[in-house]
Amino acid sequence: MGQVLRVAAYAVCVRDARILLARWVARDGARRWTLPGGGMDHGEDPLDTVVREVAEETGYAAEVTALLGLDSMHVQRPPRGRGRPGGGSDFHSLRILYEGRITGGALRPETGGSTDLAAWHPLDDVPGLERVALVDIGLALWRDRPPVGRADGHRPADG
Repeated sequence: MGQVLRVAAYAVCVRDARILLARWVARDGARRWTLPGGGMDHGEDPLDTVVREVAEETGYAAEVTALLGLDSMHVQRPPRGRGRPGGGSDFHSLRILYEGRITGGALRPETGGSTDLAAWHPLDDVPGLERVALVDIGLALWRDRPPVGRADGHRPADG
């Protein structure tokens, strides 16, 4: 079982009591809403990562207005495919969450990426959405602004 570290940057963009989300498509075809963002390229600054990812996934130009915090997720991933010996990974994800502000562009879905739709959702509707835990973590950081930059107690079981 190999060790994998993934560092990623995400934006919490709230405007007029709505949050900007991208719909992530899992390998099995399941679709869940997430924050716009994604993995850093080697040598890339996290601020550049989040601006690039917002543009790729939503069509918007964005600027970072604040560092909200970090989220660390550690899981054991099973091997892909049935009957394959070995494999799997000891997966650790470090997610950097920023507050973002849209500065231009036009809303559109990503093409050829890990998301298939982008949309603004009323904050009051978020609890009813099929979403990844990162949405709740990001909103907790945005609302609470914890001094240590960690949203303890806001991680559902799916991480």
